[in-house]
Amino acid sequence: MVAGVIAFLAICLPIFAVIGVGWFAAWRGLIQPAMVDAVGSFSFLFALPALLLRLMAAQPLGRSFEPGFFLGYLGACLGIFALVMLAALPFRRRGPAAAIGAAAAMGNVGYLGPPLILPLLGEQGAGPIAMSIMSEVAVVLALGSVLMAPGAGFRTMGRVLRILVFNPVLLSITGGALLGAAGIPLPGPVERFLGFLGGAAGPTALFALGGTLARLRIDRRLLAAASGAVVAKLLLYPLLVWLVLGQVLGLAPVWVQAGVLLAAMPTATNAFVMAQRNQAATEEVSAVVLFSTLIAALAFPATAWLIAPPVAVP
Repeated sequence: MVAGVIAFLAICLPIFAVIGVGWFAAWRGLIQPAMVDAVGSFSFLFALPALLLRLMAAQPLGRSFEPGFFLGYLGACLGIFALVMLAALPFRRRGPAAAIGAAAAMGNVGYLGPPLILPLLGEQGAGPIAMSIMSEVAVVLALGSVLMAPGAGFRTMGRVLRILVFNPVLLSITGGALLGAAGIPLPGPVERFLGFLGGAAGPTALFALGGTLARLRIDRRLLAAASGAVVAKLLLYPLLVWLVLGQVLGLAPVWVQAGVLLAAMPTATNAFVMAQRNQAATEEVSAVVLFSTLIAALAFPATAWLIAPPVAVP
């Protein structure tokens, strides 16, 4: 038992330690905010798309896409979003309530998914990562943006759709899925290029995440206000995914394990950016992002150990 816990900590804690390095560098002023933004942009625009495109193209679509997983995970995601938003509505207007709901339903699956899930599940985790990104980014981000925007209308929906259509991560997932479905292998030089570039996705994304967290300022009042969303994100969301995928849909264990681990990711910084852009519960969402990330440093290894996924490295 102790050896198993140590094995999971040995896999997960170094990943979160990179976040700590980014936080420390920004907190001590060793790097400027513009440098953090540049590293994050590199990861989002180039490294992460290269990683996902390569992984998705390397396997048949039937292996990487499971309709039951996608619908079940998306249903659980929307359920958490609706639950937290409805719980907040009696105390806040629609926009702030939607922002808090999105914070509970949007995990950092893009930045944390590959470095945490792939060592645990191997390349078979690429499909679940892609489907969780489609659920939490393509659906929740769009829905949250529309609900948060004051006087949301066709102009808001058009702006959100344009953002999604040109999102490089979503484009890489789609392109890789099409290549996998067609059975077209990547040429050797292209595959090596994507592997080399994609190898930078994890470190750069995590470092930029830490630098971004260093900018957030919270107090005890915000901690109390954010506690409900943090509990929903790190406890209720994984539990609901486990119930839906495992007990209701009866999917194979690897799909259930992947879904629970992805749902256990801390809140994405995209939720804070979205709230800030719409001036909706910005401080509360920043507290959710920060505290869910701090707690997940120990909660995620505990979740991984409880559901006992196959460990790819000692």
